[in-house]
Amino acid sequence: MGPLPLGLRRLLLPGPGLGLGAAPRCGGSTGSGEAPRCTLYEVLDVPPTATPAQIKAAYYRQSFRFHPDRNAGSAAAAERFAAVSEAYRVLGSAALRRKYDLGALGRDDVRGVPRPSSRAPAAPPPDRAAAARRGPVPPPFDFDAFYRAHYGEQLERERALRARRERLRLCREEAAAQGRLRFLTDLTVGLVFVLGFAMLYGLK
Repeated sequence: MGPLPLGLRRLLLPGPGLGLGAAPRCGGSTGSGEAPRCTLYEVLDVPPTATPAQIKAAYYRQSFRFHPDRNAGSAAAAERFAAVSEAYRVLGSAALRRKYDLGALGRDDVRGVPRPSSRAPAAPPPDRAAAARRGPVPPPFDFDAFYRAHYGEQLERERALRARRERLRLCREEAAAQGRLRFLTDLTVGLVFVLGFAMLYGLK
């Protein structure tokens, strides 16, 4: 049998005697003082009961976060990206996942299974399950409605006051215009009388 890919050799596959190598270390420690090995589910940060959609979404999130193109020069990110890719290579296949859960996964089972694309993934899809747990998204806060509800009466008073001021301004302008017209009329009449008197005096 040929060797397994490097990333998969570092993951813990259940079942004794498979010779598939050690998994990455997780948090905590064992009785011997060493950190316990991660399972493929822990690598993808999903529970063993995760649905295929949840596993795929977790893979997208992790690969987007640790992709070498986004973490240039980081050996830890490159190793995590390889581990995530190999974990999804197994858990993304229903048949391989079933064998993995039973502890019966061997080298020959993994050979020939295509690896996930190494291209930089797009932004991870939204977690619809989490969105469903959060419930419906509340509508944006309507400041106009809040302002009207709390200050509607004051707004009406201010609006009426502005309308009254506008009417007063128009009345003043109209009165001023009438006053100017009356003045011009009186001035014209006066000039006519003066001219008439001057003409009569000139004829004598």
